[in-house]
Amino acid sequence: MKHVIPAVTFIAFMCGSCAMTRLYPLNEAFPEIGTYYNPKGSIEELFYKTEARPGYRRAIVYLPEGYRDNDVSYPVLYLLHGANGNETSWITKGMILREIDRLIMRGEMEKAIVVFPNMNQYDNEKDFAKSRQKNVPESFFEPDGSAERSLTDILVSLIDSKYRTIPEKKMRAIAGLSMGGMQAIHISASFPDMFGYVGMFSPFVTPFVKKGEYSDFYKNIRRKLKKQFEEPPEIYWIMIGKMDFFRPHTDGFSQYLKEKGYRHKYDVSKGGHEWYNWVEYCNRFMKEIFR
Repeated sequence: MKHVIPAVTFIAFMCGSCAMTRLYPLNEAFPEIGTYYNPKGSIEELFYKTEARPGYRRAIVYLPEGYRDNDVSYPVLYLLHGANGNETSWITKGMILREIDRLIMRGEMEKAIVVFPNMNQYDNEKDFAKSRQKNVPESFFEPDGSAERSLTDILVSLIDSKYRTIPEKKMRAIAGLSMGGMQAIHISASFPDMFGYVGMFSPFVTPFVKKGEYSDFYKNIRRKLKKQFEEPPEIYWIMIGKMDFFRPHTDGFSQYLKEKGYRHKYDVSKGGHEWYNWVEYCNRFMKEIFR
């Protein structure tokens, strides 16, 4: 018997932005997995205005079981997709909701709100239409800082305003795979007081940055890292497969962090640039955060 969550629509105005959320039955939102998996928690689709292109973005928000029945505040994990993905990728390809529920049920993970933002760069609303997944060449050669600034300048404060969060560095985490891992590096370094836990799964360390209004976001990474590690994250964890084609990048990055005395973890597993690794890395990361 399927557990169906009734659809509810909310409209909220805050910080000069308009945000609309819809609470979805899982099998309607994500038919790829809803036919055989129903989460213990609930998921919402969140559209929010941005200052950068496009004029709005979409995120998926997971609320842990019991969120609607109590007044407890929760930590927040921002989980970023990679190239050829969008805000649904961790859910439909990584089946991560099942993993989150399993870890929480076993007491291996703290209950948390999990936010899946769209981190692709888009030229305009037409390009963004339906949160299209950008192909790998587009993703790698078009970072311009706009998606990153939308997350740090708009989405984080919106989540803290709309949901019962604990808006503190030690109660906020960010992690991502591949391109999302690269974004996690630069986002956490650019805003060192925002995230207390940083997870990088097979990250591409040095981006090809497209010039534009927000491209300064990717400049001065060494200076930013120095500032970040003056009060280092609780966890700064890089994980990658032995056969991953990005491993030379992560080896070099870890060596640089080590030479500077920046506290971090660097784990090399079997395999390559694959979902089975990213799900395992995410599981390990989620077990350690917010403890």
